[in-house]
Amino acid sequence: MVVQVVLVHGIRTSATMWRAQVDYLQRRGNPVTALDLPGHGRRMAEEFTLESTFATIDRAVREAAEHGPVLLCGHSMGGLVSIEYVGAEDPPPVAGFIAASCTAIPRGIGLQTYRFLARRFDALPDHGMWIANRVLDKTLPPETRADFGAGGYAFDAQDVALRSLSVLDLLAALRRIDVPLWFINGQYDQLRVNERLFMKVAKDAGLIVVPRTSHLVTAMRPQVFNALLEVAIATLEASHG
Repeated sequence: MVVQVVLVHGIRTSATMWRAQVDYLQRRGNPVTALDLPGHGRRMAEEFTLESTFATIDRAVREAAEHGPVLLCGHSMGGLVSIEYVGAEDPPPVAGFIAASCTAIPRGIGLQTYRFLARRFDALPDHGMWIANRVLDKTLPPETRADFGAGGYAFDAQDVALRSLSVLDLLAALRRIDVPLWFINGQYDQLRVNERLFMKVAKDAGLIVVPRTSHLVTAMRPQVFNALLEVAIATLEASHG
């Protein structure tokens, strides 16, 4: 059976951040679903809640699982909520999991600081986008630069989403995950703070650190990330005949 891929974006962005991966997967012949979470992308007008987020992921995973083994791949916030989802006490039909740029526990002073800085940044004229655009122009290659924000930026959902992440019990979820798991981080990713702890807790997880890369590993190094998708897909193909 052909491996099915479900992609879950990070905070503020949308399904469009995965365009390079969607193109690669379609050319490879793997059906792929890139989600828009509540409050993001085409669903910008909706309220973000964890319940609706999990429901969105679950619906896509179960639909995909009707056609083949599912590789779930989440980036940043999408990776954090996907850890909680895959590691549920009643596990969903996920055959393999890539958690990208999300090896941090969203609690305590770290989360409070992140939220404070995000609110200050959001209070700037035009939500500080002139700064963000300058950084993205300098760090993302031309082939993915437009993709990252093509679905719009979910400014209104950002603080609600960040606050909601504090209830996730990621360590308990990681202990329960019993499918092939890969952590993928950029070398300079700020969310590597609990990387060693995550590796210690997770069962037989793999860790790939992409050199000279920031938090935006999927867009900054699309060819490298696609090669890592290939590794995960080939692993599931081998184990599922």
